[in-house]
Amino acid sequence: MMTGAQVVREVRSFPTTTRGLVALADWLREAGCTHVAMEATCVYWKPVWHVLEGEFELELANTAHIKNVPGRKSDVNDATWITDLLAHGLIRSSFVPPGPIQELRDLTRTRKQLVREVVQHKQRIQKVLGDDNLKLGASGRRMFRA
Repeated sequence: MMTGAQVVREVRSFPTTTRGLVALADWLREAGCTHVAMEATCVYWKPVWHVLEGEFELELANTAHIKNVPGRKSDVNDATWITDLLAHGLIRSSFVPPGPIQELRDLTRTRKQLVREVVQHKQRIQKVLGDDNLKLGASGRRMFRA
């Protein structure tokens, strides 16, 4: 937050529950914040993004592009570093697809994983049967599928 020519920093922590993230959005709004930057760490950024989306200008920073100088690492130090990078326009934003595309991606990933698990179960059953020297004929495979 800028007051005149002076930068004022205020650090707060919020829980990652929906209530906590709504409180974060309220605090940012009250402080007059218009831009928010966050690190794209695994899937941890997604709930924050979804709560803040549409109300703030969001930047999702690739962790490889915003590495801090070596030293003691902490969430507060990282947040301060990302704030400085955002203030100077030095964050190269990662692509975040629109909501419907994100949902489609999640569904296709889930389907791919389920298909993979079905194949693993079939192979495991075939191995158990093969270890006991049992072979399924066409009628046996039909019963098995049913």
